[in-house]
Amino acid sequence: MRTSTRSHRRVFIPFALITSATLLLTACGSGPDGSGSAGTAQAAAASGAIPTEDVVSAVPKDAKAAALLPSGVSGLTLAVSVGGTPPGTSYLDDGKTLAGQDIDFAQAVAKVLGLRLRTEQASFEAILPALDSGKYDVGVGNFGVTTERLRTIDFVTYINDGQGFATREDSELTKVTDLKQLCGLNIATGAGTTFEATLEDNKHVCTDAGKKAYEVQTYSEQGAIWPSVQQGRSDVVMSTINGLRYAVAQQEGLKFLNEFHRLDVGFAFEKGTKLAPAFRAAVDRLIADGTYARILDKWGTTGSAIEKSQISPPELKD
Repeated sequence: MRTSTRSHRRVFIPFALITSATLLLTACGSGPDGSGSAGTAQAAAASGAIPTEDVVSAVPKDAKAAALLPSGVSGLTLAVSVGGTPPGTSYLDDGKTLAGQDIDFAQAVAKVLGLRLRTEQASFEAILPALDSGKYDVGVGNFGVTTERLRTIDFVTYINDGQGFATREDSELTKVTDLKQLCGLNIATGAGTTFEATLEDNKHVCTDAGKKAYEVQTYSEQGAIWPSVQQGRSDVVMSTINGLRYAVAQQEGLKFLNEFHRLDVGFAFEKGTKLAPAFRAAVDRLIADGTYARILDKWGTTGSAIEKSQISPPELKD
């Protein structure tokens, strides 16, 4: 892929200026080798800052991609799940400006397609059901493509992410390769996520083995997850890989365990949307012109890159 030699000024907002609720959340995926990126987000993790480099405003409209939009569409309502550390979406210190990988991708696609975006905040678990009702046109929130979701939602992919685990440094766990390793433990995760579904669907592995089942502790306000682990009410966190790595880098006494399952991540739409071909073309345009690589480098997620966008691909299987 082509990359631009144009330089950008890198600006960082101190984490002390962000509310404590947003400080403790998890975000998006990372590379399969566990090395992450050498880009802006790693520096941010080390210094406790959010990268605010502008990698979007100069993106030009692409007439060929824009021509794929349904007739008369000039603006869309975007629902975004807010409340994460980089690369997830959070507010900057002004309490109004959103920053995060999903926001950069949404704004970059809007630039390619010449669309106006009206952005509305919504809880993670509320976005997908609201797409079918027509309340929102498109949703972002690190939504993984799963077989269950594909029954009611169409996706246009833009990264490949994954599920992972983290815990306290004093835990005997070093890697979770089988959920039976979690039997008898309290597992903290976000409400309405693929993590909750994975854990609930597989609780039987413990009882089938004659062991005590693990307990799934779900949080709608995800800022409560890390205090729960640090204070011993939870034993393990299951969440997105980069979010876990970032949180571990920010907070003492925690360790990242491992990736568990990879998933494609995409823009979410109501089933049967006519917007998907234009969004796929826009993501591919960003890949071709180097904007895609700059966004991933900014947020430290270069290991989550895809070669081309897809419309509602089947769920990845390990």
